[in-house]
Amino acid sequence: MRYKDYYAIMGVPRTASAEEIKRAYRKLAHKYHPDVSKEKEAEERFKELGEAYEVLRDPEKRAAYDQLGPNWRADQDFTPPPGWRPTGGTRGHARDQSSHRPDAAHFSDFFESIFGGGGGGFRRTASMRGEDEHAELTITLEEAYTGVTRSVRLSIPTADGRTDVRTLNVHIPAGVQAGQQVRLTGQGSPGHGGGPPGDLYLEIHIAPHARYQVDGRDLHLTMPVAPWEAALGATLTVPTLGGKVDLKVPAGSQTGQKLRLRGRGLPGNPPGDEYVVLEIVNPRMDSDRAQALYKQLAEELPFNPRAHWEA
Repeated sequence: MRYKDYYAIMGVPRTASAEEIKRAYRKLAHKYHPDVSKEKEAEERFKELGEAYEVLRDPEKRAAYDQLGPNWRADQDFTPPPGWRPTGGTRGHARDQSSHRPDAAHFSDFFESIFGGGGGGFRRTASMRGEDEHAELTITLEEAYTGVTRSVRLSIPTADGRTDVRTLNVHIPAGVQAGQQVRLTGQGSPGHGGGPPGDLYLEIHIAPHARYQVDGRDLHLTMPVAPWEAALGATLTVPTLGGKVDLKVPAGSQTGQKLRLRGRGLPGNPPGDEYVVLEIVNPRMDSDRAQALYKQLAEELPFNPRAHWEA
């Protein structure tokens, strides 16, 4: 039997990534698909592609195939090394020995010699599950807090390399976090020959917010306070995603001090918190009266904020 160079069949280097292999397969499968191709020997090329992809898409099969080494040629006779025990599993379906229909093509003897056992072979990609697809969706922070149903338009590759444009109504649950993936079962690429479709994974992004910084389920809010509010203490009205609440600022507070509103972040189990970071803001010195008050404060309350530098 002849050695099969699956990398050459796919037109990719041995160092190709999984994504590069997938792209190459889609392009060539469309070119040689028997239903659409006018190429000579299109059906045979399509079968070879299916066999090559079955091996190179599976990390275990690919690792086992790579154990044979890179120095084989397609015109060389091949015999598995003595005691050959590939690490990659087959995960295929037993051959139907009684079937001789054209659409019941099987993997080659070379494939069986590497991955088969007991004379059994495996059907080609006709029984393969479809590829999982990935997309991104950006929502607002308010939508992450309440949950939202969004209409999403997506382009999903089909089995013959074309593109299927779908519009899906996607429910995003309350409390979703940036980077979290929402799985849509069966909305990925279709399977081959009746195999189940893959899934679609939507990675959620939260758009930047004018007021809040997001850290997982926690929210951070910078709150301006007047010098006397920080010095004397005050009860301030603070915005949260669930509505306004009162927050007690303790006397003697400083810029950068962080106060926690428990459970006022994004929903979850447990819910996140909202952290209010104080920022002391001085009033404008735009009147003689304001300047006089500050001069009086300086005279009656001696204070050197840099005293620790001089110690």
